[in-house]
Amino acid sequence: MTTSATEATENTAPAPDRDEGRPPRTGGAVAPRRVGGPRRWWDWVLAADPGLGQLQSGWRSLVAVSTGLAVGYGMSVALTLPAMLGMMVGGMMGLMSAFAIAENTPLRLTRSILWMPFPYSAVLPLAAWLHQDRALELTLMVTALAVTFFLARFGSLALLTGMMLFNSFMVGMMANIPLNLCGKLFVVAVVSSAAILAARLLLCCPMPREDLLRTQRAFVVEARRVGDAATAALDPDADHDVAIKRMRRSLRRLNITTVTIDGRLAQPEVAADPHTAELLHQYLFDAELALQGIGQAVQRLARLPVPQHLREAMVVALVVARDTPLGRADALHPAARLIQQQATDVLGDRNASPDEAEAAVLARRVGHLLDSLADSLAHWLELGWNAPRARAKVPFQPTVALEQNRPAGTGAVARRIAAAQELKGWRRVVPYVRVPLHAAVACAIVCPITDAIDPRRFYWGLVGVMITLFGTNTTHERLRKLAHRMAGTVVGAVVGIWLLHVIGPGHIYPTLLVIVAGLTLGAWGMQRQYAYWVVGLVMALVQLYGMSTPYSGMDHLLGERLLDNGIGILVATACAALIFPLSTRKVAQEADRGYVAALEHLVTQVHERWEDPEAPVRLRGAARGVDAALFQIRSVARPLVRMPLGVRGRGTENRLALLATATAHARALAASADVDIDLGPRLTGHVERITQTFLESLRALDRHFSTGEPGGTWVRVSPLVRELESQLRAPAGPRADRLHTALRELAALDEVLAGYAEGRGLRTVAASTEPRPEPAGPHGHDRAAPAPATPRERRTQEVLAAWAAHTRQADERKPGGLPAPRGPVPAHASQAAGAGAAAPAPVAVPVARTDETARGRAANTAGSVVVSGSLQCPDHPAGCDAWITVVSARGKRQAGCRAVGGRYRISGLEPGTYTLIAAGSSHAPRAEFLTVSLTEGEMHHDMRLHPAQR
Repeated sequence: MTTSATEATENTAPAPDRDEGRPPRTGGAVAPRRVGGPRRWWDWVLAADPGLGQLQSGWRSLVAVSTGLAVGYGMSVALTLPAMLGMMVGGMMGLMSAFAIAENTPLRLTRSILWMPFPYSAVLPLAAWLHQDRALELTLMVTALAVTFFLARFGSLALLTGMMLFNSFMVGMMANIPLNLCGKLFVVAVVSSAAILAARLLLCCPMPREDLLRTQRAFVVEARRVGDAATAALDPDADHDVAIKRMRRSLRRLNITTVTIDGRLAQPEVAADPHTAELLHQYLFDAELALQGIGQAVQRLARLPVPQHLREAMVVALVVARDTPLGRADALHPAARLIQQQATDVLGDRNASPDEAEAAVLARRVGHLLDSLADSLAHWLELGWNAPRARAKVPFQPTVALEQNRPAGTGAVARRIAAAQELKGWRRVVPYVRVPLHAAVACAIVCPITDAIDPRRFYWGLVGVMITLFGTNTTHERLRKLAHRMAGTVVGAVVGIWLLHVIGPGHIYPTLLVIVAGLTLGAWGMQRQYAYWVVGLVMALVQLYGMSTPYSGMDHLLGERLLDNGIGILVATACAALIFPLSTRKVAQEADRGYVAALEHLVTQVHERWEDPEAPVRLRGAARGVDAALFQIRSVARPLVRMPLGVRGRGTENRLALLATATAHARALAASADVDIDLGPRLTGHVERITQTFLESLRALDRHFSTGEPGGTWVRVSPLVRELESQLRAPAGPRADRLHTALRELAALDEVLAGYAEGRGLRTVAASTEPRPEPAGPHGHDRAAPAPATPRERRTQEVLAAWAAHTRQADERKPGGLPAPRGPVPAHASQAAGAGAAAPAPVAVPVARTDETARGRAANTAGSVVVSGSLQCPDHPAGCDAWITVVSARGKRQAGCRAVGGRYRISGLEPGTYTLIAAGSSHAPRAEFLTVSLTEGEMHHDMRLHPAQR
């Protein structure tokens, strides 16, 4: 029998034999200042922007652009230059330093900023000299943009050089700069760059260590959201479908945040050393795995008839876990014991129904996971601020790449395709000249068109080409960027023109303020949606155009800009699709290959770990690589519009659900397989056969993606795993439990991938456990596995069934063809909860409400009892500030209230028993029982809190 991903997380804490790298857990681990502490009002900002990368980008833009404009104006006065020229050069230095330079060390930041004036100023005389030769001027503009894309392959400094060359050509043509002023403008550029560097080092100096701590705080915020969503899902009166969707969103955000933290650990000067980074990675992985297991178990509990006292205990425990300050992570242990005790009582009741027994098993699992979460958080927080007491066995190695503070998407896939191409002769240069050639051809087509529309602003079409080819890798992404550009331009034009009329002509300082504010807000929103940047940019440009264009002609001017940008984007998209194209389908196939390669690496690491306990393997790092590969697949399958030949089809959701299920099993396998095993030669050979067979199947799937040809066989190893489990005679204990869990997760991963491979056209057969093969089922497939025995196994069965149905329908739609033979859907694919956030919601199981439940619901509609009282502790004799949460005996969370100055007041309670939970910034959560015996009136209940440990 296979197991669910939540079962695997019961033993996520490392085995005793692997604890030599862990510091001993202390009862009062001190959380870092930026990580620990209670809920704060700005936590939503951290959750939406882990590490505050977007806010930092906006702040950099504000500081750099303001400094550049101010210094440019001052230097224009000192050197007797036109103020507009000085501010244009200084503003360009500030703008490019804010958007193109995001180094995270002072030395690299200094090198990049001080280099900007040299390529910029070197081209200004050439632009001034060529101003009379229009054809040569346009040719050099096209060449400069192509060179920019060519230099992008050689690192950030080379890309910065190309961008400064192109911007210098563009500014020189726009402003018609005289040749005799180029020397003074070079001085302005140098002084402005030095001032911008000083301002950035003073006001927004890179602090990668602090950024990591902020990202860790974002993890804490998302963890509390998971706890809050779990509490809402257990509400007996909640809409289960809505609650489960909220839970899945919380789990998905939690995973993205933890993957982002792993990417940040690979950046320079983030962790003290690679061993500290590895320990941080391990503890955070275990904490996320526990939270994922809690969320998945609660999703199942939401559809089961949970006994009232068990539901109440779980809600109270989850509220306590949510509100416990990180410095007192040990407070989660009593909450876990409360759940386990109530679950044990239900399991000991002979009158309990099967569904209630299953609910008790899931609840007990939640208790085990809370224990594991408390241990992982305690170790993680201690390392977050202090040096490790022992070194990790293997130093940290990066497995997650970040792009704009997010896990890499299609860019990483496109780079792999370019690096893997084996071309001969002149075609070997294709990977180097593909994008520059796209830019050159697109500009050669766009320039005559936009020059005919308006010779003074033909460069708007070139800007459309540039923004299209930067940061996009598929036709879907380029069309999505076109939509964002058009929508952002329209919104920015409306807002900008309104501000222009409000400010009026001749008010230079308010105009500059709007320009800086627009660029700042755009830089803040760029990493979230490209349209936000366009809105801010157009707002700023409208103010700039207003200095030289009559207000009545502004609509025509912005419409012309929109047209030129659109022409540039469409022509660049067409060139990229026709000249040495990198098709979306090819990118999707490479993303799938990357996912299979990540799984192959994980299984190889498991084999090495079991074969040699001292082998330098990183199982959790390998599993995190699977997470990153899944993120790339999702980024490819996220077009704005559905293309006729695109990768987005009806089966995409089912495919992503299968891969999300496989990823959940991969995480659980990595955590449970990290255990020393000592098997005899025969069993060791059996384990080797399992892993080698699994690897051969993965290689067959990889060959299918690389060649695109049908065929290949997936050999299921589930029978071999079950046979090995039956032969194990290890003594009971944590190590044996972890080994059994790892084997079940390996079998579950195999079953899910077998269903995925079958949907991709591979033939699936079962590995023989006897010298002669087992009789095959119809159509050459293995015999049907037994039907799922538990509701947990039905979850993955539903996902596999949806995927199989999609593939059958696709075969039936093939012209002139018959449906390809399909065997039975693998039934042992475990994991009720394994599908994670991406899986489609299972069919709701109706649960009949008891009369007591109905009476409780009716009573709650007419509450008239008011409970008031005081909160005090030795440290606050005048009263404590805290948040009061009320949980009814049915496990329903009532509307809470905030105690201010030590006084609280709760209204709308009906007679019955309740649990009051008080938690504040200076106190650990405290729960007390309250019995309301009045039918109306007011009751008094005081609570005495304990001060939080410092």
